[in-house]
Amino acid sequence: MMLDSIIVDKRKALLEFCMKQRVLLTKAAVEQLSDPILLDSLHERMLAGNLSADQLKVTLSPPQYPVSVVWEYDDKPGKRSLQDFVGYFNTRYNKISKLLRMRQELQNATSISRVLASKERQPASVIGMVVEKEVTKNDNLIITVEDPTGIIKIIITKTNPDVFAMAQDIVHDEVLGVTGTSSGTGAIFAKNIHIPDIPHMEVKKSPDEVYAVFLSCVHVGSKLFLKDAFERFIKWIRGEQGTPEQRAMAAKVGYLFLIGDTVDGIGIYPAQEAELELKDIYAQYAEAARLISQVPKHIPIIVSPGNHDALRLSEPQPKLFKDYAKPLWEMPNVLMTGNPCIVNIHAKNGFPGFNILTYHGYSFDDYSEIVPSIKNSGHNCSERTPLIMRFLLQRRHLAPAHTSTLYVPDPRGDPLVIDQIPDVFVAGHIHKAGCEVYRGVNIICCSTFQARTDFQERVGHMPDPGKVPIMNLQTRKVTMIEFGDPAVVP
Repeated sequence: MMLDSIIVDKRKALLEFCMKQRVLLTKAAVEQLSDPILLDSLHERMLAGNLSADQLKVTLSPPQYPVSVVWEYDDKPGKRSLQDFVGYFNTRYNKISKLLRMRQELQNATSISRVLASKERQPASVIGMVVEKEVTKNDNLIITVEDPTGIIKIIITKTNPDVFAMAQDIVHDEVLGVTGTSSGTGAIFAKNIHIPDIPHMEVKKSPDEVYAVFLSCVHVGSKLFLKDAFERFIKWIRGEQGTPEQRAMAAKVGYLFLIGDTVDGIGIYPAQEAELELKDIYAQYAEAARLISQVPKHIPIIVSPGNHDALRLSEPQPKLFKDYAKPLWEMPNVLMTGNPCIVNIHAKNGFPGFNILTYHGYSFDDYSEIVPSIKNSGHNCSERTPLIMRFLLQRRHLAPAHTSTLYVPDPRGDPLVIDQIPDVFVAGHIHKAGCEVYRGVNIICCSTFQARTDFQERVGHMPDPGKVPIMNLQTRKVTMIEFGDPAVVP
C-alpha cells in the first residue's frame, strides 16, 4: 500500500510539472507512467533538473518520424568480366551525356567521329569521357576524350585563363562537354569546358521544427575509440545531459544517420590488431549495438557501411552483413542501407520530405590531392572535404576517376552517378566535420569518435573528433556540437 502511494505521488508530481509548463499529455502517455521503472527514471530526472515537460511528452508519446529508401544498390553477386567494365563505362557516359545535353551550349553536340571527318576549321562541340591529360612544352593542356564513335584531343591554352583554370581540375574518366573550333587535323581548340553540375535547387523547409543528426566513423573496438565522448552524445540525445538549449534540441531529434565505419574492423591495415580493444568482429558489432540501443526508440537510425566495416571494400557496398552485425539488424528502429544510398525523411501532410544522399567517402582521399583547386585551397587535407563534395556534385559522380576507389562494375548502370539531386549530401571518412551550402544542397561532412591515429600523425592528418552536425529541418541550419569537450556539453 505504501508502495502504491509513492507511485501515485510521483505520477502526480510529473503531471503537475507538465501543467506548470502548459504541456498536455495524452491519455496513452499518462498510462505509460504505470511502469515503475520508467516512472522512477523520469521522476529522478525531474528532481535533478535534467528533464523538461517537452522531453517528458516526447518520451511518453513520441512522434512518428517517417523514413523511406528512395534508391539503394541492388547487389547481384556473380562473376565479373571485362565486358562488364565496358558496359559500366558506357552507361556512365550515357547518363552524364544526357545531363550535359540539357545545357543550351551542348544541344547541338556532335559525335567525335563527325568532327574528325571534317578537314576544315569550323565550330565544334562534343561530349566525351576523359582518357588522358597532359601538359605541353608551352605549359598548355591537352585533354584526350572519347565517345562511342572515336577519340579526339582538346587543346586548352593559357590565353583563355578562366577555361585553363577549370581544365586544370579535370580528372580522368569524368564526362564533360567541349565547345570550340575544330583544327581540321584531329583536334579541337577549346573555347569553353562544360561540366554537368547541378542546377540551383529549391531550398525546402519542414513545416515543423525537427532535427537530423549525422554521425560517421565511430570506430567501436579501437583502443582510440572515445567512449566518454560517445556516451556524452548518448546522454544528450536522451535529454539527460547538456545545456537547456541543447536539451531542447535533443527533445526534437527525429533522425539519426550513421554513415559508415560503425566499428574499427579487423585486418583493415597492417598491424591493426595492436590498436584494437576488441579483437573480434562480432564483439565489435555487439558493443556498437549496445551503445546505439540507448538512443530513444522513437528515433529511426539509418546505418550504412564504410571501408572499416565487415564487408567488401569495393563500391557500391551492400548493406552490412547480418552474420556479423546481427545485433544491429535486430534493433527495431534501425534501417540498414547500402553505400551510397538515397533516403527520404520527414515526408508527411503533403510535404515531400528531404532526400538525403549518403556516401561514406572512400574516394575523397584522392581528390584532396589530384584536384589543384582543392589541393591548393590553403586547407589541410583533412579540411578539404566540403570542397571535395562540391566538386563531386559538379561532376555528378561520387568517384569520377576510376582509380579513386575500387569498383564493382555493373553493366546495368553506374550506381555512383548522381542522377537524382539530393536536398542533403552527407559523408564521412575524413574524420573532419564541415558543412556548406552549394546551389541549395546542404553539404555535411561528419566527424569521428576516434582519437588521432599513428597513421594520421605520419601523414599530417588532424581529425576533429566528437563534433556532431545537427540539422534543423525547419531552417536548414546546421549546428555543430562538440561532445568531446565536457565544458561544451555539461
